[in-house]
Amino acid sequence: MAEIEIRLPKMGESVTEATITNWLKNIGDTISLDEPLVEVATDKVDNELPSEASGVLVKRLFEKDQVAQVGDVIAIIATEGEAASPTQEVKTEEKKNDVVADVNVNTTSEKNASIISNSSTDRFYSPLVRSIASKEGISSTELDSISGSGKDGRVTKNDIIAYLSNRNQNGSAKSSVEETTSQPTSTSVVASGNSSIISIKEPTVLVNPGDEIIEMDRMRKLIAEHMVMSKHVSPHVTSYVEADVTNIVNWRNKVKDSYKKREGQNLTFTPIFIEAIVKAIKDFPMINVSISGTNIIKRKDINVGMATALPSGNLIVPVIKNADQLNLNGLTKQVNTLANNARDNKLKPEDIQGGTYTVTNVGTFGNVMGTPIINQPQVAILALGAIRKVPAVIETPEGDFIGIRQKMFLSHSYDHRVVDGALGGQFVRRVADYLEQFDINKEI
Repeated sequence: MAEIEIRLPKMGESVTEATITNWLKNIGDTISLDEPLVEVATDKVDNELPSEASGVLVKRLFEKDQVAQVGDVIAIIATEGEAASPTQEVKTEEKKNDVVADVNVNTTSEKNASIISNSSTDRFYSPLVRSIASKEGISSTELDSISGSGKDGRVTKNDIIAYLSNRNQNGSAKSSVEETTSQPTSTSVVASGNSSIISIKEPTVLVNPGDEIIEMDRMRKLIAEHMVMSKHVSPHVTSYVEADVTNIVNWRNKVKDSYKKREGQNLTFTPIFIEAIVKAIKDFPMINVSISGTNIIKRKDINVGMATALPSGNLIVPVIKNADQLNLNGLTKQVNTLANNARDNKLKPEDIQGGTYTVTNVGTFGNVMGTPIINQPQVAILALGAIRKVPAVIETPEGDFIGIRQKMFLSHSYDHRVVDGALGGQFVRRVADYLEQFDINKEI
């Protein structure tokens, strides 16, 4: 009988841990290869993890609501085969002891949160939410009454902070979370390619009477850290081009209804723009690179990330893999599927991994242009501005005249360590050329 260690896999870029939300198998249960074993939750996605082997579940090293780090052994499955080596058994026992030690260290906080875990309902609460509730003296009944904005009505950190803000609006009691936010903090950024550490001291912020304090949720903290890191790692330069997309607007207006009737899909501008971007990447492959120290990694695949706003106000970047191998119909379906899954919190970890170039549509919010921050470890990102009707000079064999055209700005931010103005500017100009040369007789 051999024992197979089941480890918590990588759950996406910037995600280092996950909460065990539900075990789908009990100890002693038989499980097949790829059969769902456990449900886990991160601040980006909720997901079922499949078993990596067939056999019998003999150990669970983490219980429901406990947080595991990426790479941790979370379960042991016994399979038919040679017995596990003594070394493996020792490592497994050591890991179990480590988990027990961690639990002992946190005995006090777990004890304080016990009233919350003994809720009269089966509602899921993350360890962070339970910890805040415990510190604020929120009973299980009171916690059960809080409306949740997370998946399946789960109470998020934002939900409980908002509840506490209203609960303590008279200012008689400040939460421990609020008290810590006014303290000065510092951030350390390790610059890629050298060993220097840049220490940044954030300013002390005074809280005035009547101010509302909103604790960042974990996803917002990760986004903030990632953006600060990107600005310190990459010297950003932005080039702008205005593109005439009148042909695209007219063509889409002509075919979108028939396409929706035939495919059951909305035909938006996003896949049309991505198609042009992919063509330009093929023309300028040095845009599709990453930097590792003093080495440039030229990517073989063209995986386009599309920044998507979530109902919570946070941002996530699902990735269209091998976008250069998809036609416009395929791109449309991928864009719609990923966007809908992002808004419904149904993205899988692999859906947000492996991007090599990113697009963000600031025009969705009525913005005409922007200066986007590079999504590391990529070296460029393109912002799509709003499409506007504007007066323009139209050149014809008979002479020039003024007409109404549909135009938009493209804002291209790039890493000046490897992308100079010539490459960055030529690339975005090529994207505009492909958009302006769009075939109005195109079939989809």
